[in-house]
Amino acid sequence: MTDRISFQDQINSNKAKSVFLMFAIIVAFIILGFVISKFLDPSYFFIIMIISIIFSLLYTVISYYNADKIALASVRAKPASREEHKMLFNSVENMALASGLPAPRIYVMDSSEINAFASGRDPKHAVICVTTGALEKLNKQELEGIIAHEMAHVANYDIRFMTLTAVLVGMVSIAAEIFLRSLWFSNNDRNSRGNAILMIIGILFAIIAPIAAQLVSLAISRRREYTADATGVKFTRYPPGLANALKKIKHEHVPAGESRKYPKAVAPLFISDPFKKKLTNLFSTHPPVDERIRRLEQM
Repeated sequence: MTDRISFQDQINSNKAKSVFLMFAIIVAFIILGFVISKFLDPSYFFIIMIISIIFSLLYTVISYYNADKIALASVRAKPASREEHKMLFNSVENMALASGLPAPRIYVMDSSEINAFASGRDPKHAVICVTTGALEKLNKQELEGIIAHEMAHVANYDIRFMTLTAVLVGMVSIAAEIFLRSLWFSNNDRNSRGNAILMIIGILFAIIAPIAAQLVSLAISRRREYTADATGVKFTRYPPGLANALKKIKHEHVPAGESRKYPKAVAPLFISDPFKKKLTNLFSTHPPVDERIRRLEQM
């Protein structure tokens, strides 16, 4: 008999792994700074670090405070109607009570695909958007499972966490880009064999570091999905609800071109990546659906 999984253990484990992965990005940024300091004047090194931090923060903070508006506008979502979407309102209100969170604003987007997403910088500014396909194809328990998953993202401050991750990845990418461009204007002595080897190592690291940071960011995103699944079970106390919803998502037939309704920049917010539903890899924002179902069935 398969051992049961505690949803609380899953939550704690995934949060710890997310923090560890974020720490890995910070380490990459520090190493990149060390590499830059070896090739450039110390004062120039600090300028690069400051510029990368400022630009990354400005871009991400603007997106952070407008995340819900950007996401809703990009999918042409409309406010849900209590009369027309009674089961949806009941599910959201039930999960708000179960989680102890304020009821988020509710939106519906036109799509035959089963999907949903949550956005907003904190529980007081949260929104939940559900596709028309989800409302048509899911029963009450399945819909509550999906809503619980999205409420879990709100409860776990995942938008804030992923925003911080984006800042760190942005800092690494900008610093690496400035460093690589600055080499064209550097007056360092490159004639000695030792300097040439160091320069090659520095260039390789500056190229690899942003890619590695992005891969770590995607790994964090996958961990947050597992955490949201487990937290959703904590709210519903009924793992089959979300598990059955994911099974329907896995097996549903999506018309050709349906995923084009989703901007790729917003796709990571959804409960299931509309562009990579059945397979996953290092470049996926979501873990494999089969693995998510397996874990839910063991809770």
